[in-house]
Amino acid sequence: MSEMTNPDTSRRVPASQQAMSVPVPGNLDAIGATVGVNIDGVDVKVPLGTTILDAAKQAGIKIPTLCHHADLCVAGVCRICSVEVEGQRTLQASCSFPVTTPIKVKTHTQKVRQARRHILDLMLSEHCGDCYTCGRNGNCELQTLAKEYGVDSFRFGHVEKPVHEIDRSSYSVVRDNNKCILCRRCVRTCLDLQEVGTIEVLGRSHQSHIGTFLDKPLGDVVCINCGQCINRCPTGALRANDQTDEVWAAIEDPKKHVVIQTAPSPRAAIGECFGMEPGTAMTFELNTALKMAGFDQVFDTNFSADLTILEEGTELLLRLKQALLLREPGAVFPQFTSCSPGWIKYLEHFYPEYIPNLSTAKSPQQMFGAVIKTYYAEKQGIDPKDIVTVALMPCSAKKFECNRPEMADSGHKDVDFGLTTRELAKMISEAGIDLPRLPKSDFDSPFGTPSGSGVIFGATGGVMEAALRTVIELVVGVKVEDLFEHADIKPVRGFEGVRYVELAIPQVGPVPDLLKPLFPSWDFLKGATLKVAIAHGTANAKKVMEDIKAGGQFSKCHFIEFMGCPGGCLGGGGQPIPTTPEIRQARAKAIYAEDSAYEIRKSHENPDVLKIYTEFLTEGPCGHKSHKLLHTHYTPRGKYIE
Repeated sequence: MSEMTNPDTSRRVPASQQAMSVPVPGNLDAIGATVGVNIDGVDVKVPLGTTILDAAKQAGIKIPTLCHHADLCVAGVCRICSVEVEGQRTLQASCSFPVTTPIKVKTHTQKVRQARRHILDLMLSEHCGDCYTCGRNGNCELQTLAKEYGVDSFRFGHVEKPVHEIDRSSYSVVRDNNKCILCRRCVRTCLDLQEVGTIEVLGRSHQSHIGTFLDKPLGDVVCINCGQCINRCPTGALRANDQTDEVWAAIEDPKKHVVIQTAPSPRAAIGECFGMEPGTAMTFELNTALKMAGFDQVFDTNFSADLTILEEGTELLLRLKQALLLREPGAVFPQFTSCSPGWIKYLEHFYPEYIPNLSTAKSPQQMFGAVIKTYYAEKQGIDPKDIVTVALMPCSAKKFECNRPEMADSGHKDVDFGLTTRELAKMISEAGIDLPRLPKSDFDSPFGTPSGSGVIFGATGGVMEAALRTVIELVVGVKVEDLFEHADIKPVRGFEGVRYVELAIPQVGPVPDLLKPLFPSWDFLKGATLKVAIAHGTANAKKVMEDIKAGGQFSKCHFIEFMGCPGGCLGGGGQPIPTTPEIRQARAKAIYAEDSAYEIRKSHENPDVLKIYTEFLTEGPCGHKSHKLLHTHYTPRGKYIE
């Protein structure tokens, strides 16, 4: 039923994939061969061009790093990874030295240790070392190396007072250059991994520092708030804009009814903050912890993810109807997903002419906020002004999203506070709660029945798979399990930068009651082939957008899922540090395992979602009321009204 291709999405090769990337002049026939390396007396054979650092990992030998990161291109600027190579006059950076001939390497000689200690001392001489008040205290790579190398004094002096003003201009990201060590991870993340280019190195020599265009505050430049720079910063120079004190104040206010929604990605990752292995799901233990911390109600964002699928899927069908049945010229394709606020901001900055392609459906976070301050407030008899809505999200950009002025369709600010996974872990620790040892408990009603489709929103391809499970089943008229084993639409899964899939519609069935006001029949979809694509990380989004502009393959798509962060939400800027390709894989495994465990696997079968259409959004998906609360502007029958 499907055909899949994976277009080339390479640009600058991440460090984890750079073996074999170094050409060997005069010996091109040797490409693909292996070469022997002796590291500290251990012999290993590695592919030609492998770095000494990766060869050492293969040999089980640890070499310290700071500027190196598995997601990023090699820089070799910090020199902490320096080693002795026999026959070389000077020490060599192991992260950038390619093995092209047999060599002998020493990684921990007295000369190497002294050099590393000097490098650390020089870094610390310009580092404002208020470690006890730093958000990265206990999880700082510089601090860890200082301990390992016995740094017990500031041999080259010390900056006792902050020199740089802390930049708090952004809703999402706080910059503190007093803690910066000029490793340039943030620059490579923003420029190469995300292709945004907000931050760069300014000045030269000892005047070098990390800054923005004209050294303006982060809130005044083109920043998409994704927070990927935070997740790769080895120190506390970058952090999320923490509002946990405001959340504690709301919890302690007896006049406030404080509710929290939790997204699936943080639940698959928060255990890492408590020493657990990546990919350990803590969904139901977290419910218990949140009640112990003082939240009045704990809801599952999967509910509003399912709601999003009904709204966004219906919008896609309306666009198809407009194009195929009504033959109206105004149908805008491809339709883009709108769940990722980092991606939305990227599109607004770099491709504003394609804003009409965006689904008008709000993200699950914002839909839930609007529902809580209308439907829920009405059912519970609570004045919406006394409700404080908190969202646990994997994403620093969610902080920006909930503060957008248009996100107040309930008559109040729909979501009051966005918390990252790291911030909530800190709150749980502050409350003296040992999360891994807690018993499990369910989510609260009336939003306590999630589906597996809502869970997989956390991984790249998940929104697409959830939408396809519903759209295919509603249109074809047979269970999606009859077309894809266990309803797992695996062609849209995976961590390739871009995926393209074609899905033929073999037949059409009757229109379900929920959608009959909008569609008399599905005949206009007979024999159609649905063309979809998935891209994660804005560097990959850029490739797709440029292809669309050029009239290429992706311009023929009907629906494209874009996620601002590598790996999707599970790799969000608010997730536990570190985040690596292996850790993202482990989190994805936890998300798909949770999806498989749910009895309800499809959004349109969620009884709580169907109930809200019966009791509150009585015109159905994309009706007048749902457009007012759940979409960014009213678009009856797919026609845009500004």
